[in-house]
Amino acid sequence: MSESRGPAGPDEEHVRPPGVDDTTVEAVGALTEALEGVERARGQLYGFHQLTGGADLTLDRAVELLRMGGHAEQADLVEQEIIGRNVVPGCWTFQLVEAYDATYYRPFVAVEERVRTELVGGRRHLYEAGMKEARRTHGHPHHTARP
Repeated sequence: MSESRGPAGPDEEHVRPPGVDDTTVEAVGALTEALEGVERARGQLYGFHQLTGGADLTLDRAVELLRMGGHAEQADLVEQEIIGRNVVPGCWTFQLVEAYDATYYRPFVAVEERVRTELVGGRRHLYEAGMKEARRTHGHPHHTARP
């Protein structure tokens, strides 16, 4: 059976360069997989930042309602002890995000790209492309090699 659409194999960007062995492809794939985990962690950190900031802003309404309800002492407590408080000593969440980006995330991205460039010509997802080629049913209209 021939491919129902397009070429029979992966595009050039998803074919390993000559001389690159399976272990190297797997190693670069593992490095990229680790970076994908860091991307997810970074997203969680941004979620933490936004949720914490939103909660801090919602406290304004809580303080207002406490005052309207005649609870000035409790309103003062929330206002003085919680609103605008650092989440860790000296830092708001935006500072945590910035420190993570500068100290860990951007260096990780740069190292992954450098290793990928040096070992596989900068090509991405070679491991997955090999899996796709091995697992797809050649000739099936929903298992084509390319979009």
